[in-house]
Amino acid sequence: MLDTLDAPAVRTWCRLALTALGQAREEIDALNVYPVPDGDTGTNLYLTVESAAVAVEGCFADDAEPDLGSTVAAMARGALIGARGNSGVILAQLLRGLAEVLARGGEPEHFRAALLRAAESAYQAVAEPVEGTLLTVAAAAAQAAAEGAGGLAEAADTAYQAARKALLHTPEQLDVLAEAGVVDAGGRGLVAILGALSDAVAGQTPMGPVALRQELGEPGALGLPHHRTFESCEGHERPPGPGHPAFEVIYLLDAPDQALPMLRGRLAALGDSLVVGGGDGLWNVHVHVDDAGAAVEAGVEAGRPYQIRITHFAEAAARAGERAGDRAGAAPEGRAVLSVVSGSGLAELCRQAGAAVLLADPDRPPASAELAEALRRCGAREVVLLLNDPELRAAAGAAADQLREEGVRIAVLPTRSPVQGLAALAVHENSRRFDEDVVAMTSAAGATRYAELAVAEGESWTMAGVCQAGDVLGLIDGDVAVIGPGLLSTGETVLSRMLAAGGELVTLVLGAGTPHRIADELVAHARRQRPEVDTVVFAGGRESAPLLIGVE
Repeated sequence: MLDTLDAPAVRTWCRLALTALGQAREEIDALNVYPVPDGDTGTNLYLTVESAAVAVEGCFADDAEPDLGSTVAAMARGALIGARGNSGVILAQLLRGLAEVLARGGEPEHFRAALLRAAESAYQAVAEPVEGTLLTVAAAAAQAAAEGAGGLAEAADTAYQAARKALLHTPEQLDVLAEAGVVDAGGRGLVAILGALSDAVAGQTPMGPVALRQELGEPGALGLPHHRTFESCEGHERPPGPGHPAFEVIYLLDAPDQALPMLRGRLAALGDSLVVGGGDGLWNVHVHVDDAGAAVEAGVEAGRPYQIRITHFAEAAARAGERAGDRAGAAPEGRAVLSVVSGSGLAELCRQAGAAVLLADPDRPPASAELAEALRRCGAREVVLLLNDPELRAAAGAAADQLREEGVRIAVLPTRSPVQGLAALAVHENSRRFDEDVVAMTSAAGATRYAELAVAEGESWTMAGVCQAGDVLGLIDGDVAVIGPGLLSTGETVLSRMLAAGGELVTLVLGAGTPHRIADELVAHARRQRPEVDTVVFAGGRESAPLLIGVE
């Protein structure tokens, strides 16, 4: 439990917030009915925090611990540059306000003042603030923390608990939420972010968003007669109602501070949902208008707009309908499989099986933008994405949504290990209908148990007991099941446990530097255990794992 917020805690916060938003992304998208029911608030918040997290990781690139001020400044700038949608720009402005105060220190009094400044800054960024939104939740969290007592952990937890309570009351403040029987989507995202902050400070496993989902999912939890649970909220990609502007316009803008009042005036006259966040000459502009060209021209008059994104709400809804029709069954028309792996040998295996490959750094998992670009490079109308790592599910979901907006059919197979990906590739068949191919690949991957050996870097508690530096850990289906003294003995124990449940094929993938004799001994061990089982051995070149094992 921290007494003072520091740079590593901010790094942990970003990682936990990204995980929490990744888990809740689809749920938040389904809640999205205000200001436009386009079902993308969860995705926009995820992409915004992802950009902030990448910027923070850059501060630690040289293995030197940065100071708090430079870290929170990088976080705020990263969020501003990567902000998506109305909620993303507001969140970026919240983080900017937070950073302004935390640059002076991370003591509890600074933290409380930072939350107040963050809420104030967010309100200032919105042309016409509306209660019952993310703004309301932010203000309630900041006020409760400011009025509370105790240290840093108490302040963070107070802010989080107050945000949860404020979120539950958002339908009482905004009629459109009450009519739909949902809480505010942006506020729901902020609760997840504040929960991650509380967990980062307290050193706890993040459980807040899960508990909140259960609480809000109970019938009558909001005091509404027709309250819908999250699972029944189908608000995705609906066109705006009559009288609502037709376009969403977003761009980054290099402009002096003195140009902002005129820009705000011009854009406010053109449309609504206007948010301008940033400072020090860099701004993120978001507005809903009927004349998209005029909104961009206003930016040109103020400075230099770039990274311009224009979305036509009705066309986006039409594309969603077309995708739904595609899912009903269209003949294959150009299909590819993209496999994400982290070793040159595994990459070559996947290419030989007919897949495109994204070679990932095991120490830096690819972000959603990198995954999206790799999917585009496939150049296919239909793409099956093999993740081979459970940590990539959230980023892959955001990337897939981007490609779907571009008319590409995407199926994300949440394979948790490269051996599951190889099993899926073994049954891939382009001649089948897309849905049939996805089902076959999913079944093959699901029928493959997976394990890996890793070397412990230090003393730690595991599911199998306490390990010491240098111990070999045997992970089965993601959990540490065996702690052993060497690769061979640990591998034999792991393989015996896996074969005890049956199997027809054992796949061994050797990491870089692992002697081939280890594989020979394990093959012999498997034959002694089950003579009927076939074995195959591949060189994976995956430096982060000495050995991967798959049993089908």
